Amino acid sequence: MTYEIFTVPLAELRTRTSMKWRRYPEDVLPLWVAEMDCRVAEPVAAALHAAIDRGDTGYPAGPVYEEATTRFAADAWGLELDPDRIGLMPDVMGGIRNALQVVTAPGDHVVVNPPVYMPFFPAVTGTGRRLLEVPMQADGSLDLAGLEEAFTGRRGPRPTAYLMSSPHNPTSRAHGAEELATVARLAAENNIRVVVDAIHAPLTAPDVPYVPYLAQAGAEDALVLFSASKAWNLAGLKAAVMVAGPAAVDSLAAVPYDAARGAASHLAVLSHAVALDEGRPWLAQLRTELAANRELLDRLLAAHLPQVTQLPGNATYLAWLDCTALGLDDPQRHFLDRARVALNPGPAFGAPGEGHVRLNLATSPEILTRAVEQMAASL
Repeated sequence: MTYEIFTVPLAELRTRTSMKWRRYPEDVLPLWVAEMDCRVAEPVAAALHAAIDRGDTGYPAGPVYEEATTRFAADAWGLELDPDRIGLMPDVMGGIRNALQVVTAPGDHVVVNPPVYMPFFPAVTGTGRRLLEVPMQADGSLDLAGLEEAFTGRRGPRPTAYLMSSPHNPTSRAHGAEELATVARLAAENNIRVVVDAIHAPLTAPDVPYVPYLAQAGAEDALVLFSASKAWNLAGLKAAVMVAGPAAVDSLAAVPYDAARGAASHLAVLSHAVALDEGRPWLAQLRTELAANRELLDRLLAAHLPQVTQLPGNATYLAWLDCTALGLDDPQRHFLDRARVALNPGPAFGAPGEGHVRLNLATSPEILTRAVEQMAASL
């Protein structure tokens, strides 16, 4: 296939000053943190340049992001949202902390599904809540029986909330309609408040529809955090939205102004809204290239690292690699020191991540190929 997005040369990427390209020395190929090796989508870049040219760098005003989210959700997922039930947030993790503070009390238990996005753990404990872990199943799916046990108090203290990653990071799996319907039913039956991190929602594989949690019966009191930052590579322009189910409007209203609307920047709101409205063709091409990279990674592993397996994924631009057959004490450290390839260590995502690493697929096929070849040569 012809790549149009992941075409930035390595020499140009090394001139970047963001975290991905500054954490490690220049001889390291960084395939770790969730930044993409691409240029900004043209409509977004044009909007930002125009705003700078006219000196439009003040405070955000009006429901710009909220209304763009409703248009995107309707067109992309068939989900009708009311912009009055959407609130601006500083970013997704800030929104998650806000949500937990309004739907739980200090000392309450919150269910999470390790291996899971690393900041989930401090988001719970840092707000004075306690973790209750229900690990994902080996195939990357939700352990619905385990969730039922946890929600009903048969796996320890009875929780008050469930923090879900959908699509799931790091296993790169988009939860299916039956899974989410079961979660919503169990949560409603047991008075569990569900908070969803949906930042990867636009990034399902081209043939995989994203299933919104808020479309499920029983999800009326859920809070969903969403941002365009991941799909359009706008992490440096922080903004997000909290979407409240019809029965969660009071929870959204309880978030303090300074922790929400007052924290996102005007340029971030502008760029995210333009991405959602005008960046859809770019997103479609991105999803195609990411699917091609995931297939390429499977071929590269089979050819060069057959002991390493990629958990089949259908969303995000992350790959969850099982390296246990290599017999390494610390696969991430080995590949960094010996192969000069930077990955995320599996244990950072929770105990089930032992022997695993997370790899960022959002790069050129040349860089991905070189990284796997260097990893293989290090053994």
